[in-house]
Amino acid sequence: MSNTSLYRGNLTAIVLQLLDTEGRMYGYEITQKVKEKTNGSLEIKEGALYPILHKLEAQNFLTVEAEKVDNRIRKYYKITEAGEQERVSQLEALREYMTTMEQLFNPKWSY
Repeated sequence: MSNTSLYRGNLTAIVLQLLDTEGRMYGYEITQKVKEKTNGSLEIKEGALYPILHKLEAQNFLTVEAEKVDNRIRKYYKITEAGEQERVSQLEALREYMTTMEQLFNPKWSY
C-alpha cells in the first residue's frame, strides 16, 4: 500500500485483531505476519509498531512475557480481556468508517 497514512490510523485495530487471532507474538513476528497476510501490500515498520505496543501495554490491553531465545530477550505480547473489548470497539469503528466511505464512493470506485 503506497499511502501509509490510511493504515496508520488503524494500527491499533490491526495489532489487536492479529494478537486475538494468532495468540501471543513478538514484535518482528507481528510485522512479518501482517506482510504475509496482505501479500506484501502492507508493511508495518518497527518504528511505528513498538510505540503502539507500548501504549497498548500501558493501557492494560496487552500483557508482556519476556523469554530468553538464543541468548536474547524476546518480548511476547498477548491480548487481555480489556484488549479484547477494545478490539471489538476498534473493529466496530472501522466498520462504520468503511460503510461511510462506501456511501460516499459507491458505485464510483473505478478510476
